[in-house]
Amino acid sequence: MGKCSQHKINKQPYNIEHSWLLLLPFITVGVLFYPAKTYSEDYFNIHALEIGTDFGSPEDIDLSIFTQDDYPPGIYWVDIYLNRDKIDTRNVTFVTINNKLLPKLTIQQLQDMGVKIDSFPELISLPPETELSDLSQYIPSASTTFNFSQQRLDISIPQAILNSQARGYVSPELWQQGLTSLLINYNYSGSNTWQDNPSGSTQTHYLNLRTGANWQAWRLRNYSTYTSRDKSWKSINTYLQRDIHALKGQLTLGDSFTPSYIFEGVQFRGLQLVSDDNMLPDSLQGFAPSVRGIAQSNAQVTIKQNGYIIYQTYVSPGPFVINDLFPTTTSGNLDVIIKEADGQEYRSTQSFSTIPIMLREGGLQYSITLGQYQSSNNRGREPNFTQGALVYGFSNNITAYGGTIFSKDYQSVALGSGYNFGILGSLSFDITHANTDLPSNISTKGQSYRFQYAKDLSLTGTNFTLAGYRYSTHGFYDFKEANDIENSNKSDWRYRTNKRSKLQLHINQSLGNFGSLYLSAFQQNYWQQPGYERNINAGYSTNYNNINYSLNYTYSQLPDTNKNEQLFSFSIQIPLDRWLKNSWTSYNFNTNKNKDISHQVGLSGTALQDNNLIYSLQQSYTNHGTGAGGHIHAEYKGAYGQLSTGYSYDRHSHQLNYGLQGGIVAHPYGMTLSQHLGDTLALVRADGAQGIKIQNNVGIATDWNGYAVIPYVSSYRKNRIALDTHSLADNVDIDVNAQTVIPTRGALVLADFKTRIGHRVLINLYYQENPIPFGAVVTLEKHHDIDEVNSAIVSHEGQVYLTGLPDSGRLFVKWGYKDIQECVVNYNLPEKTPLSGIYIIAAHCK
Repeated sequence: MGKCSQHKINKQPYNIEHSWLLLLPFITVGVLFYPAKTYSEDYFNIHALEIGTDFGSPEDIDLSIFTQDDYPPGIYWVDIYLNRDKIDTRNVTFVTINNKLLPKLTIQQLQDMGVKIDSFPELISLPPETELSDLSQYIPSASTTFNFSQQRLDISIPQAILNSQARGYVSPELWQQGLTSLLINYNYSGSNTWQDNPSGSTQTHYLNLRTGANWQAWRLRNYSTYTSRDKSWKSINTYLQRDIHALKGQLTLGDSFTPSYIFEGVQFRGLQLVSDDNMLPDSLQGFAPSVRGIAQSNAQVTIKQNGYIIYQTYVSPGPFVINDLFPTTTSGNLDVIIKEADGQEYRSTQSFSTIPIMLREGGLQYSITLGQYQSSNNRGREPNFTQGALVYGFSNNITAYGGTIFSKDYQSVALGSGYNFGILGSLSFDITHANTDLPSNISTKGQSYRFQYAKDLSLTGTNFTLAGYRYSTHGFYDFKEANDIENSNKSDWRYRTNKRSKLQLHINQSLGNFGSLYLSAFQQNYWQQPGYERNINAGYSTNYNNINYSLNYTYSQLPDTNKNEQLFSFSIQIPLDRWLKNSWTSYNFNTNKNKDISHQVGLSGTALQDNNLIYSLQQSYTNHGTGAGGHIHAEYKGAYGQLSTGYSYDRHSHQLNYGLQGGIVAHPYGMTLSQHLGDTLALVRADGAQGIKIQNNVGIATDWNGYAVIPYVSSYRKNRIALDTHSLADNVDIDVNAQTVIPTRGALVLADFKTRIGHRVLINLYYQENPIPFGAVVTLEKHHDIDEVNSAIVSHEGQVYLTGLPDSGRLFVKWGYKDIQECVVNYNLPEKTPLSGIYIIAAHCK
């Protein structure tokens, strides 16, 4: 019997296998050839079976399970649909009423489905755990239908007595806080470089650790980094967090960032209560940025925010996109450092912010922060402060917002509103007033005026976002500037100035079959600093006959110098699937304003059954400096982590780089190694079953104990976790191969799959030289380490099919109510495993 069909057969009541389903052909034959009586409703005549056996009359054999049209009562694992929408998958108890299976549902379960319980006086007076079998007796026009073959329960309830719920709504009662656990998330990268110059060889190491602990609703997290250059650990943040369901928010104690939809986000240490839109369904929801650039060689890319390294990786020559940053704030600046193979560094600043702050009618966002400011400047002030912000959607067209910051030397208040102008787009405008006492004992005040605009032109395929800031007075400082500013002329220019104006522009233009264009521009200037800080990224990409083409241009400039950097690149990518599956070749051309030109030709692709091996080979040539060079890189994504390595060379140097990332999860059942961990996780438990793959998760399979960690699941959402039944070992069977989990933020939730480990055996049973009668129940003797009953029903000619049997054991057989209608079988399986994986043996019952 195949593994897929076994999965279906094992959905049974009373913990008994549905082996009797195999008997339906015999039942059908019995009905066709023994039509002795006619009934007004379907009925199976048990007298048609076992007539003339040595086991007594048919009345002595318990076959009552087959005398009904419907199926036997018990507990079934079913998909639950409410008015044709799937809402859950779980065990439901069914009882027989008037020869029909009806589900037992509690009043609490009905309330979770959205039923207005208070509309029915007879239900209000009952305890929430009261079970109802026939809904129609309590709720007019309500009904249930159970499709046994599909294991589907349909519940029909009039819409008028259901609470109005948004699409995708999941009741907070179903949210799971998860298991008590310890978490370690590591990301290591390093390199060895050998130079032909007197500097010799260098070695660098970078380690990023995210550790944590979960207990009930509480989440403890720490984020630390180590760099070999500084030879020291830096703890970026440590915090304790939990969700507050009633407030749809998150409570944080420790290090975190303030929300930035009104004020600039800043790092603090203290207490914060902030709304969490993830608790809302998708249909009610209203961001880390992508970083783009061009590398002229095999380069190291480092991204900093507020002076901390938040990301570091190695890229090949040509355009690159980094889109897997952990979100910290919804606006601010990212410092991007590209370190080329020859040691040259190129720096740029990428500013980011979200689209205008519009909420739907009745939508609410809030934040309250009490804490101490954490300065990115070692010589900056770190005062205690209080910040509050509130955003409310008054209608579909108007959203109002405001906030305040208060500390000993700084006070500000902001008010603004957003407007939806329909086809003209949406616009928000706000004014912030601030009073500041600078460290130099100078008091100043000023105002900042900000507007944001966004528009999607669906007819032309244009997405347009413009966010402009203008600080209209010389005396305006935001909270970060007021505390980081210095008086020394020797300090970094960023700490001597305050912003004057800022302009951002983002445009994406679809050209249909001809490709797409994008433009991202940023400009900012300062009161005490001449010049502008600018960054421009523009590009064009298209696909013709499955060949990808792209043109990219970047421009960057800092205000403390008149110099600027300009880079241009062209790339083409050709698939090679006709000759080498999942592979492609590429060509890149790069040049800058200094007329440095480089060419790269490469081969890239994926390999192995799950495409979890990524490889690339590249040859390059540069007209100035490094000359000819090459690069090879491989990355393997396995169940226990991700391993990468690469080697590159040019005229003057050789470099070996390597990396390892993954996770370690300690839970109540032991310890499990994992791929790199996300924020919210799921633990798969298939006890004792090794090597079972998890659907839609590359490289993930259960370990030697039957456990696996799924590193990314969605919080407050239904997540379907399914095992690949084709990867089951011959001695493993499962009752259900899919489960639904609904984790809270940061949780480790359990997806527990009941496994049956052992052999599959087809046994021909005999008692006193005669086959055991049809309908007899065969049960494996229970062991202290097995909780479930392993039973099956005998079919024609005394055959019974059992799974999960040990090499030897004892079977109890019973075919009636009398003590003499039972016997015991002691069996021993042959040492040689059959090719089919199914043993076929004969056994005599005593």
